[in-house]
Amino acid sequence: MKQKIRLTVISIILFLAIAITAGIMMYSKFAPSKKVMDLYEYYQTEDNDDVILILQNKIYEQKGKIIDGQIYVDYDTVTTYFNKRFYWDDKESLLIYTTPTEIIKAEVGSKDYYINKSKKSMDYAIAKVEDGTVYIALDYVKEYSDVKYTLYEEPNRVVISYVWGEDFLYADIKEETQLRNKPSVKGDILKELKKGEQVEIIIDEEEINKRFTKVITEDGIVGYVKNSMTKNSYYVAEESNFKAPEYTSISKDYKINLTFHQVTNQTANNHVLELLGNTKGVTTISPTWFKVSSVEGNVESLASETYVQRAHNYGVEVWALVDDFTNGIDMSELLSYTSRRDKLSNELIALAIKYNLDGLNMDFEKIPQAAGKDYIQFLREMSVKCRNNGIILSVDNYVPSAYTSYYDRAEQGVLVDYVVTMAYDEHINGGDGSGSVASIGFVKDAVTNVLEEVPAEKNIIAIPFYTRLWEESAEGVTAKAYSMDQAQIILDQNKAEATWDNETMQYYAEYESGGNTYKVWLEEEKSLEEKLKVIMDNNVAGIASWKLGLEKSSVWSVILKYVN
Repeated sequence: MKQKIRLTVISIILFLAIAITAGIMMYSKFAPSKKVMDLYEYYQTEDNDDVILILQNKIYEQKGKIIDGQIYVDYDTVTTYFNKRFYWDDKESLLIYTTPTEIIKAEVGSKDYYINKSKKSMDYAIAKVEDGTVYIALDYVKEYSDVKYTLYEEPNRVVISYVWGEDFLYADIKEETQLRNKPSVKGDILKELKKGEQVEIIIDEEEINKRFTKVITEDGIVGYVKNSMTKNSYYVAEESNFKAPEYTSISKDYKINLTFHQVTNQTANNHVLELLGNTKGVTTISPTWFKVSSVEGNVESLASETYVQRAHNYGVEVWALVDDFTNGIDMSELLSYTSRRDKLSNELIALAIKYNLDGLNMDFEKIPQAAGKDYIQFLREMSVKCRNNGIILSVDNYVPSAYTSYYDRAEQGVLVDYVVTMAYDEHINGGDGSGSVASIGFVKDAVTNVLEEVPAEKNIIAIPFYTRLWEESAEGVTAKAYSMDQAQIILDQNKAEATWDNETMQYYAEYESGGNTYKVWLEEEKSLEEKLKVIMDNNVAGIASWKLGLEKSSVWSVILKYVN
């Protein structure tokens, strides 16, 4: 009997031990962790002068610097998120910022900066270079950018707001709870949250959890809180009272009918009235007068005072064209130096004033992708000088495409008065075979795509007065450009009949000669009218045409129907 009782007691003790052990294990498994994570470990700071950047509601991978009590943010972060109009010249160690009317320069390491030529100072170094990285003082960035920030310590972190007008989702903490580093009660504690504390809810589709919500605290700690611990979710549209400077433009109160006049010598200037006399409704002429002649920013000129006087007497404005076609000119070498850009822009402004020009037309077609930002900076600086002198600034561009996106038409549309899209050269000699210079589909796409980047009232669409005759032989495909009349004469001589092609909206002809095949898509009154319908239906600022003298005189009556 005693043996039986003893066995029973042992069994009870074993059961209780197992139960207690199981209970301890269950509690250990489900009990909230009390481990507190060190925020220095959480933010992974290394150097004492590092500062964590929290951009809106995300901890940014790149760290800033605190130097002499001033917060510095790297140049790439500034231009990517806060203000793309800051420009760093690594050749001459200059930080430049442009407003509509000012060019502001600061040398690296200096507290001084120059607004145009007027010297001013800050009580901190505006820009610094640390280990090859350019940093800009955040207070200086804030002078010209729509940003707000708050600095928190232990460890150093700065919460930066720069997105305005959008709704952000917030909630209040229902009662005291913990912010954890993962969506589990086993996560380490990052912060004790107080009742009523406001947190921003982070919508992360990859981290949807039924029990926890991802949030960021006011002081920039991202973590997870139990769903049951939040209440009163609501949207807040963050607003700013920052007043951005207004970019004003010269805008004509009529549709522009611009034609390019190719001038290769002074003698050609003498024919301006003769050529204009064959036109109708032309408002603007753009003679090809100025050429970039060196990487130092020198300019060759064919300008003529008499030409301008004659055009003005005829009621036509003169927007002289500036090109970069001179062989051997490395545009990267020119535009990446601030001193060289200054020389080029100052020379052009001086020429415009000297010859009483109404405008300048920038036709830079040899900009390499690596110099895209330098080119846009040149246009910023050029626009300041033109705006301050009442000179119209227009810029010629290829049709929009992925491989020309670095021309940044959207920024051009802010800076300059008119953006000219060259809606031609769809097929070129040495390209991908024979084809139209400007089919209707090509023109439609050009207009549609540029309007996505540039306002209609700043858009000028350029059309061709020429066509190409294609020769297909055993050696390959080549082409020559001809005027409208010349192309028709060639077809007449070869007894080739042109028929209307509904796909390109052009007359098409081909013929055989000497064992080779010749093809041409004609530009004439009807094809141009189809283009004009598309262009002017989009209510753009006007048209341009390349080039004066290649057209049939009859096309001007067609143009006048749509541009008047």
